[in-house]
Amino acid sequence: IPIPEDGATKFVNFKFEGDPTPWLDYASERKGRFVGLANKDGSTKTECGIHVAGAEKTFDRDLWEEGKVKNIESTDEAIEITKSGKPAVITVYAPWCQFCQGMEDEYAKFVEEADIDVFKFLGDEQRDFVSANLNTESFPTVNVIKADGTIVKYDSEERTVDAFKAFVAENM
Repeated sequence: IPIPEDGATKFVNFKFEGDPTPWLDYASERKGRFVGLANKDGSTKTECGIHVAGAEKTFDRDLWEEGKVKNIESTDEAIEITKSGKPAVITVYAPWCQFCQGMEDEYAKFVEEADIDVFKFLGDEQRDFVSANLNTESFPTVNVIKADGTIVKYDSEERTVDAFKAFVAENM
């Protein structure tokens, strides 16, 4: 399908003929991709599934909904915890992350045995904040917050009760 549809702009021999703006507009690569295709219900297919309403929800529930893990509701609350003068553990996570889901059981067991406040912070929609304030570039990120506010990141792939306990003991 020529873009625009009247054929005024073409891409020939690795060069644009005409105004390239219609080719380079947002999502123009999807034009014509689903011509002649149908959804399961028989309606005309217009999107691949990623761009439809509700597609962004890739998980059924939050992690650590029950038990002793305390939820941090806001960025202000996260800052308060780091500046409280009390040691704590903050795990920055995303419920859709397979690695976060994979450590859910061991982390829940760790929390039951921990003698320190343990928090969770949903970081996937606050990426700039968690990067700047909670030492996070990927999920999950487990941080020990020292009494002086220093944040120490857990850098191991071993996500067991004993490994978490050793990390906390080593950094307190």
